Amino acid sequence: MSPLTTRPIHFGTFLVNSQVFHLTPLSYALVNLKPILPGHVLVSPLRVVPRVADLTQAEAADLFLTVQRVSRMVERVFRASSINIAIQDGVDAGQSIPHVHAHIIPRQRADLDSRGGGDAIYRLLESEEGDVGKHQSEQQKYRERAKFPAVDADENRKPRSEEEMRKEAEWLASEMQKEQES
Repeated sequence: MSPLTTRPIHFGTFLVNSQVFHLTPLSYALVNLKPILPGHVLVSPLRVVPRVADLTQAEAADLFLTVQRVSRMVERVFRASSINIAIQDGVDAGQSIPHVHAHIIPRQRADLDSRGGGDAIYRLLESEEGDVGKHQSEQQKYRERAKFPAVDADENRKPRSEEEMRKEAEWLASEMQKEQES
């Protein structure tokens, strides 16, 4: 369970409490099982809804204010010069889990030059590498089998253990606390 709450927090059908590092009354932020770049996190509403249009006004406002706060912290902590914020709103837009979520990806100059340049981030989000649903499903299989399966052809991007994600979530929670105090 997340130290932030004792109630279960779901990302789609997946229980993600150990990945949660920031919680508001209507939204939460969580670390990514298989980030595209270091610091790649997600922000999602607590209520499981598939599309942005399904959010209430209060949920939409809280979600985007949370994206703003988390982005500011991620940019500071990961020493980024820019941030990508992406929402894949619907299956035809590449959304793999029917639960609204914003990707927050810290960026630095030339960080993706070896993978096709700065705009490669969009290809990566839509490719197998950015398939959050697939990676969450594989994490679930891991829990059931107690080992990680082979995930994709990118040797550099390995799914992280629940312990690794929990430690990162705890660290980012402390960084969010600093952000709120300043």
